[in-house]
Amino acid sequence: MIHRRRYLLLKQAKTKPQLASLLGVSASFLTRVLYKPGANTHYHKFDIPKKSGGIRKISAPTSELKDIQRKLSDLLLDCKMVNHIDNEIECSLSHGFERERSIITNARVHRGKKNVLNLDLEGFFDSFNFGRVRGYFIANRDFKLDPHIATVIAQIACYNDTLPQGSPCSPVIANLITNSLDIRLARLARKNGCSYTRYADDMTFSTRKSEFPFGIVKDAGNRILGAKLLGEIRRSGFSVNNKKTRVQFKDSRQEVTGLVVNKKINVKSEYWRSTRAMAHNQFKNGSFEVVGINGESRVGTLSELEGRLTFIDSVDYYNNLQNKKHPKPIFEPMKHNGLYQFRDKLNSREVVYSRFLHYKHFFANELPTILTEGKTDNIYLKSALSMLQPIYPNLVKPKTINNQYEPKLKFPNLNDKTMYFLDLGDGATPFLRFVKRYVEDYKYYGNQEAKSPVILVLDNDDGPETLLKHLVKNVKSCPNDLVTLKKSGFIHIFHNLYLILTPLNAGGKDSMMEDLFSPATLSTVIGGKTFSTAKNIDITKEYGKHIFSTKVVRSNKSTISFDKFKYIFNEIEKVKAHFTSL
Repeated sequence: MIHRRRYLLLKQAKTKPQLASLLGVSASFLTRVLYKPGANTHYHKFDIPKKSGGIRKISAPTSELKDIQRKLSDLLLDCKMVNHIDNEIECSLSHGFERERSIITNARVHRGKKNVLNLDLEGFFDSFNFGRVRGYFIANRDFKLDPHIATVIAQIACYNDTLPQGSPCSPVIANLITNSLDIRLARLARKNGCSYTRYADDMTFSTRKSEFPFGIVKDAGNRILGAKLLGEIRRSGFSVNNKKTRVQFKDSRQEVTGLVVNKKINVKSEYWRSTRAMAHNQFKNGSFEVVGINGESRVGTLSELEGRLTFIDSVDYYNNLQNKKHPKPIFEPMKHNGLYQFRDKLNSREVVYSRFLHYKHFFANELPTILTEGKTDNIYLKSALSMLQPIYPNLVKPKTINNQYEPKLKFPNLNDKTMYFLDLGDGATPFLRFVKRYVEDYKYYGNQEAKSPVILVLDNDDGPETLLKHLVKNVKSCPNDLVTLKKSGFIHIFHNLYLILTPLNAGGKDSMMEDLFSPATLSTVIGGKTFSTAKNIDITKEYGKHIFSTKVVRSNKSTISFDKFKYIFNEIEKVKAHFTSL
């Protein structure tokens, strides 16, 4: 197990080069970032207003230091996982910045309780100074690191003698040090018939009893905490922010880390209503406003709206799994008899999320969007474009000293969840429904105009035959016979939607994307196996498209001829010119 190996190597490390190796950087790079020209030059400080009032001071590290801190965070999380396995501990107390934990897992512990107590630790990250961080890694029984290694870790993590808010490793180290307090508070909670969790500096206790025991809450009306609870917190070097202490009763709305927990885990109703209004304004008018913490309105961004909708959907997804309302796996491919039948399986909030995904990928896309029959075709096209970039300056952003190479084409990463909400899938069959719905979906966006074309790049074989027959019969802009359509270059279907088919083979025979590779590339042998495009292959003798796309094409693209792919990129350039002329 790689986590255990990294954990043991950290405990055995004595020198900076050994630690640097574990972090995946050179010792010289680590030394330069930490000591030359000094830590004070590696942070950008700024303030952001808190929702509850006041100012949160952020110290954001430079990209070089942030990269080291992120790698340290991963290393420490690996070590924590090993410790939990060895000590047979289930990580159920701390939920902030932990693997497989979230505000949802934090809130669900307190669902359906009669009383919920929220309290906040004052100056949480400021409570961890350089000495405390270094001392923890030296003295803690699960680490007991060499003092030199502990010192370097503290130097990576600390700034101005605290764990800075803005560093990727600050929450992880804070959770490690606070673990002993979590255990004591959980023990106190159990003795008093309560449940306990913590999300960063936000602590929550809950109980099914009619009142909290005195050890937890002395006076609920005046928000006075019990002596035993306060004693444990103070002995651990923390203090309570009394202004944020709340006792919530079952006859009122109970919230834990921003989620309602009275009967089921849910977002606040006003949060959903405001998000739905934002989405409606975006769909109909092309923009929406948000009210900042300071009370001033400003124009929101698509990323902000997506973040809100994705968060709401994550809560719905959790509840769907709990209630087993959806088939398992939740986003399994489905057959539909009607165009919109997939939306009948969605609740009202999921319908808005589904429409947003369509809007984002196919209407508000800043770059031409390429849709193919599967992930392997995306790999082919991206590999080909990277090698043909000198020929297509309008389709790429070339690599320079200051910038990375980027295609000026968008290849959406449609995972199972996204394809479920868009009713898409591998292969050409789902594109028939996609095209049939496109006109109505487009109308929903009012008088706005799409920003860039959406291009279906499909095999010129019997895979998309039902789609091609539909275009010939029902779409006026397409040729009225199948033979002509299959020989055509790009086809403008309607609005910003286009179709490009792979060029036919010699004699007008059907083609697929793999036909654009040379016979030498297609005959590449891997582990004694040959490539086959068949759906059902003999895995003892053959390998399929996924291995071909990754192990042959992407891994060896510098030695492969992509000349035949010029046809597709030439047609894409024609599409861009046509769309501009509309």
